[in-house]
Amino acid sequence: MRQLAQYQDGRLELQEVPAPMPPPGGILVRTTCSVISPGTEKMKVEQARMSLLQKAKARPDQVKKVLDTARTLGWKSAMEKVRNRLESPSPLGYSAAGVVVAVDELNTRFRVGDRVACGGAECAFHAEMIGVPDLLASPVPEGVQDWQAAYTTLSAISMQAVRQARVQIGDRVVVMGQGLVGLLATSLLRASGARVMGVDYVDSRLKTALNMGAEIGINPKQTKVVDAVHDWTNGEGVDAVLLCVGGKGSEAADTAIAALRDRGVMVIVGIYDAELSWKTAYMKDIEVRYSRSYGPGRYDPQYELGGKDYPIGYVRWTENRNFDACLQLMKTGLLDLAPVTTRRADFSQAVSVYDALMQPGNADIGVVLQYEKTAILTTRTESESSIVPSVTTAPLKLSSPCLAVDVIGAGNFARTMLLPHVKGHLELGSIVNGTGLSARHVKEKFGFAQAETDATKVFQAAGGALMIGTRHHLHAPLVLKGLAASKQVFVEKPLCLSREELSEVDEAISGSSGSVMVGFNRRFAPATVELKQRLSSLPGSKTLTYHVFAGPLAPDHWYANVEESGGRVLGEACHFFDYACYLLGQPVKVMAQTVGRPSFPDSVTAQIEFQDGSSAQIVYSAEGDYAFPKESFRVFATGLVAECENFQKLTLYQNRKRVVKSFSSKGHAEEMKAWLSFLKEGKAHPMAYQEVRQSMLLTFAVLESLRQGCAVRV
Repeated sequence: MRQLAQYQDGRLELQEVPAPMPPPGGILVRTTCSVISPGTEKMKVEQARMSLLQKAKARPDQVKKVLDTARTLGWKSAMEKVRNRLESPSPLGYSAAGVVVAVDELNTRFRVGDRVACGGAECAFHAEMIGVPDLLASPVPEGVQDWQAAYTTLSAISMQAVRQARVQIGDRVVVMGQGLVGLLATSLLRASGARVMGVDYVDSRLKTALNMGAEIGINPKQTKVVDAVHDWTNGEGVDAVLLCVGGKGSEAADTAIAALRDRGVMVIVGIYDAELSWKTAYMKDIEVRYSRSYGPGRYDPQYELGGKDYPIGYVRWTENRNFDACLQLMKTGLLDLAPVTTRRADFSQAVSVYDALMQPGNADIGVVLQYEKTAILTTRTESESSIVPSVTTAPLKLSSPCLAVDVIGAGNFARTMLLPHVKGHLELGSIVNGTGLSARHVKEKFGFAQAETDATKVFQAAGGALMIGTRHHLHAPLVLKGLAASKQVFVEKPLCLSREELSEVDEAISGSSGSVMVGFNRRFAPATVELKQRLSSLPGSKTLTYHVFAGPLAPDHWYANVEESGGRVLGEACHFFDYACYLLGQPVKVMAQTVGRPSFPDSVTAQIEFQDGSSAQIVYSAEGDYAFPKESFRVFATGLVAECENFQKLTLYQNRKRVVKSFSSKGHAEEMKAWLSFLKEGKAHPMAYQEVRQSMLLTFAVLESLRQGCAVRV
């Protein structure tokens, strides 16, 4: 299938990419129409065409992330991450319509052949096929054409803004900015019984505003908005102002405040960095509200990806219900989209359409892309792998070299920290990723033989190597399929998300000629090798204290979706429990405590007892300050104290001397080298499965201790 791709140097391409799969609980849609939003999407293209310095000035938050990465991983890794980001293509589009061609078995709302409107910058791309979660799609009623339904997401943005204004019949509202979202808001306000004044610097847009239901149109170049409002409202001021503008500064906000009546409402709809004049706003006691995208549910992964709707008694208008309401207004004709549709073009002309939008003076408002009715859909069959009981166990060494690898999941971490160390050393077979665009990019960047969005083909042939870099909830199912196909598996941590999954892996590995290695890279760091060698010659038990400042978790980060990630303790802190096991041996008991949100522990302190009397304290905290090292630990042993910071600096105190050693790796390159030696050179497997298993059992015991509030045996 074809998809529109944007590169960070501003290039746009129509690319052939693998078709997506229906997401869990979702649907696969053959796109018939999608809408370009000249405001949002033109801004994305403009930002992509900025120089690196301009990008840095525009996104200081990203610069801070780069600096944090450089501090913990070094400049080389930080720049490689930046390079990967800049050269990776990204999708465009977030408002589309089409026909359902496949339905995930967990979905109960849709059937093949249903017409649907789809939304979301994460899925409703300008592409011939799109995989859409359940609550980001709505059925299109009879009487609404596909080109109209493609406006649904954009209309929902405007509808949410109108809801935030809480207008009543007869209210007077100023809509500042008559771009596509502003014009749709004008029409929706008129449909709700409000009186609307449209404001814009472009006369042609003001004419369109009148066609969309505005009572009056004002060009600030010709008439002061405040004077016009004074005349229109007999000096009272308007009830609400919708700021459908972009940029920053105080001019638009000052005008809005001056136009409002006492205790009026200002709703910020566009990407506008408002600067408020405090005294004027205070004296009028105005209310400022931000309108977040399509409505409640937006940016909540449990809602959008997990399909968990909000009860209507508590949240009347969610983003999906806004979708439905917009489609009904289209059906009745109260939302007329003809005046805002200034261009229709075939999808094959998408690149030239964007080029036209970027030209100075372009007057397009809404641009509809229309797709051919016969988009290519890759045929798929269900894989029915079964685990065959066998008396053989995972090999310590391979009898013959393994020279080819398939990869499932290649996000920025895998592209930066893993694949560069595999490229050129193994034959790269299939790259499987959730989106075809990303799969194609990784195929071309690293030289894979083919790109796929369906992992089925990877398991059809027995043997070979498999690397898994997906989100955590897919790790165990894919490992099980890999072992059933006798593959040598490398999977990023964690191995699994439950004891039940671990038991399944236990059974699978005992009956497979395959093997499993988990991405516990810190074992392989040069600083660890040096420390392990020192400790091996020292008698007696040891004490480890390991401090991790993980930083606060953004609410929209996928780690916040516990069903996908397992949470931060299981999904990330498992690294440090494994490290304690690697240094100190067999754990026997753990006592853990959390602070903050007990229902979602992202800060944990664990006190671990080991079989030989050694002990470890792991402090994993979301609270702290970025001036502090991300990771630091101390080991106390007979005649030795070792102190390490970010695996870059190892200080050894021994024989009344202090020795400082510097390193530059956290072990990713070294773990890949060790795995490659196992695959190609007949060397022993670098990580015994029993060690992986005990690290996962310790992690599960930590979680049980948190739940039970007492010590738990491992």
